[in-house]
Amino acid sequence: MRPSTRLFIREACRTPGYSFLEWLHGYFYGRWPYLYIGIGMKSHALNRIFGPPLRWLAYILFPGLGNKKSIAEGYHGKVVSLEAATQLITVNEEVRLTDLEKIIPYARARDIILQNPDHLAAFDCPCRMIRPNPCLPLDVCLIVGEPFASFIVEHHPHRSRWITAGEGIKRLQEEHERGHVHHAFFKDAMLDRFYAICSCCKCCCGAMNAYRDGTPMIASSGYVCNVNADRCVGCENCVNFCQFGALSVTDGIAVVNTAACMGCGVCTSKCQQEALFLLRDPSKGMPLEIQKLIARV
Repeated sequence: MRPSTRLFIREACRTPGYSFLEWLHGYFYGRWPYLYIGIGMKSHALNRIFGPPLRWLAYILFPGLGNKKSIAEGYHGKVVSLEAATQLITVNEEVRLTDLEKIIPYARARDIILQNPDHLAAFDCPCRMIRPNPCLPLDVCLIVGEPFASFIVEHHPHRSRWITAGEGIKRLQEEHERGHVHHAFFKDAMLDRFYAICSCCKCCCGAMNAYRDGTPMIASSGYVCNVNADRCVGCENCVNFCQFGALSVTDGIAVVNTAACMGCGVCTSKCQQEALFLLRDPSKGMPLEIQKLIARV
C-alpha cells in the first residue's frame, strides 16, 4: 500500500460520519478519475461497456445518485474570483473551517480543512482529458493540501506534478486571461471537504455542463455583474467571454441577466472601458474569501 493511500485511510478514520463505502468511492474517484468522470459524463470510450453496470451499482450503493439535487449535494463547485482563488493556494497556516452553509449551500461537503496547505499539485483536468478537442493547457486542476495532493502525485506521476504557490498563481492568472472560471471543488467522497481549484470552460467542464442541464452543482461567488451605462460602448467583448451566457447587448449597452450571472469576474477584466464591475448580492450567498473567514475565527 502506497504512503498516500495510508494517509488517506488515516484521515478518513478521523472524519466523523465518513463510512467505508464512502472511502471506497473516494479511492476509486482519486485513483481512476478519468474513467470515473468519463463514465459519469458518458464520454469515455469504455462507457458503453462499463457505464451501465457501474451506474447501476452506484445507484444501489448510493440511492440518491439518481436525483440531480442529490448528485449536487455530494459534488459541487463554488465560483471564486481570481483573488479568492489565489488566497486558497497561498494560505500559510493549517485551516479548519466547518459547516460553511452560508457559503457552500449544500447539505454535505462544505468544510475547508487544509492540512499542509503548501502542498500543491497541478493535475491534468479529467474533464478536458476526455474531450476529443480539449481546451489547453490540460494541467489546470490544482490539488490543495493533504491527503489529496500526495495521493494524486503518487498515483498519477505522468499526469501531475508538484508546484509552488508561485506557479499556481501563474496558472490561475493565465487561465483567467483565457476567460476561464475558477471553481473551488468540494466532494463528499473526498472526506466531505474542499480539495481542489479548477479553471473551467463551458465547453469541457462537466460541472458547468451539468449545471446548464439542470443539476445545481455550481454555487455563485456571491457577487453579480453590474454595468456603468455611461462607460459602456456596446462592443460585446464581455458577451464573448461570459461562460454563463449572462450578458447581452441591447441598444448599444451591455445588459446582465442577474439570475444567470455567477459573479466570476471574468467579464470585468475584459472590459477595456471599465464599464463592468462586481457588487455583492446577498441573495447569491456569501463569497468564499478564506482570509476573511480565518480572521473571523
